[in-house]
Amino acid sequence: MRIVDCDYFVVGSGMAGLMSALHLAAYGRVIVATKGRLADCNTNFAQGGICCVMDPADTFDKHARDTMIAGAWLGRTEVVHEICEHAPEGIRDLIDCGVRFAKRDDGSWDLTREGGHSARRILHAGDITGEKCEAAMIRRVRQVAAKTRRTGPGIDIREQTIVIDLVMSRRIGLAGENRCLGAYVLDKTTGEIYAVRAPDTVLATGGCGKVYLYTCNPDTATGDGVALAWRAGAKIENMEFIQFHPTCLYHPKAKRFLISEAVRGEGAVLVNRHGREFMRKYDPRGSLAPRDIVARSIDSEMKRTGDDCVFLDIRAKGRAYLMKRFPNIYQKCMEFGIDMATDLIPVVPAAHYACGGIQATTDGRTSVRGLSAVGECACTGLHGANRLASNSLMEALVCARLTAARLGPHPEKGRRYAIPAWKTGNAVPPDEAVLVAHMWDEIRRLMWDYVGIVRTNKRLARAARRLKTLRREIRDYYFRYLVTPDTLELRNLAVCAELIVKSAQRRRESRGLHYTLNYPRMAKRPKQTVLAGFNG
Repeated sequence: MRIVDCDYFVVGSGMAGLMSALHLAAYGRVIVATKGRLADCNTNFAQGGICCVMDPADTFDKHARDTMIAGAWLGRTEVVHEICEHAPEGIRDLIDCGVRFAKRDDGSWDLTREGGHSARRILHAGDITGEKCEAAMIRRVRQVAAKTRRTGPGIDIREQTIVIDLVMSRRIGLAGENRCLGAYVLDKTTGEIYAVRAPDTVLATGGCGKVYLYTCNPDTATGDGVALAWRAGAKIENMEFIQFHPTCLYHPKAKRFLISEAVRGEGAVLVNRHGREFMRKYDPRGSLAPRDIVARSIDSEMKRTGDDCVFLDIRAKGRAYLMKRFPNIYQKCMEFGIDMATDLIPVVPAAHYACGGIQATTDGRTSVRGLSAVGECACTGLHGANRLASNSLMEALVCARLTAARLGPHPEKGRRYAIPAWKTGNAVPPDEAVLVAHMWDEIRRLMWDYVGIVRTNKRLARAARRLKTLRREIRDYYFRYLVTPDTLELRNLAVCAELIVKSAQRRRESRGLHYTLNYPRMAKRPKQTVLAGFNG
């Protein structure tokens, strides 16, 4: 088996992964692996923008307080303040990559506001902020990669490369503290399985939105990083808190298209099919309440009326304003016969963001030596029980910089341990792909039906029983047949589903994104839900 050596192995190509790679490239050789193309990530789909205090009238303390309130006071206060205060450095990193954020005619930043914010502090690049940031980072990463020699500092890009499992010292028979030595990976183009050997592995794999039937996430969001870390023995925290974006476009042909929260920030209100505003009866902040409240309110309204969706009304702003401020959203709606200037926009909630994940510090440190986690796959304590709008890209920028600052100046210079060749045993090529497709569909449907916006003990118990059986079937399939990308994603998806259910069963209260009819009140003392990693 081929072994490829590097100083830092970064898994994932969104903002957290690419920024980590760019910072680490100054210290050593970086391999960036992504299971699709570099642009196949959630960052590329982010519309609204990035939080950062830029207005002299705004303060870090106000931003931190808004974050804590939105997170139902489960966030870690010191973490929230640290990330908010380091945000300007992350914005400068993006500007250095060539990102041009929108400005007003007087040269000041064109800051917008979103749900849960008490001030305008969202930097944006129109309504395709993530796409523009991702494109700029990819250009810079490719520039660095083009200058990289075969050995020495720099970046080695490996697209169409999916990680099978992390290589752990204990599993290959080494004594002492269990640590991550790298990973076994599958080249999707050639079918080759080889090992990447690195003293430091950084997981930046994004979220697990595809664990639900309806999601605005791309197909790549299968929770790979969380599943990899859990199998490696890392602690997992707060997986019960899955954010459902309140306003996904409701149209049979509109797959995964979000109507950005910035639309509500600029004056849109949520109304029923009769055009009547309904959010005020659920929360005094109306349509600008935090996402957990808005999503739950929409769910309640749809169940009360029997309607398939609710609507956003921003007609008062006029066509000229909408085409200038939201050109991408306006055009996409028009493709489906919806004119934002004259029509109500049909919307429904959809799975959007995982507030929990691999337990990690702001500088990426996990409970496993040699393994770091950054971005959505990590749980730093910033988001608490619900993420404040546009805090995700901010966290990715800040934590990527802090993680590189921790790893770079003090590289691991230990021995290059021998990694055993990947063993296929008696596995044969798969001949029943329909089984994978069926199990994939069943997991997503049961998660939507039993572990959605509103939960009960009975629903969670049903989900837990069926997932236990499915995980056993998937394990049998995994060892019987040669690995494929679909099998690996299904395996990871099932792990994330089970972790979400286990975490939800442990939280006997309603807080933020976890709302259960059996425990409708919020506990007086907020506690984190921590699951120990797999030790098999």
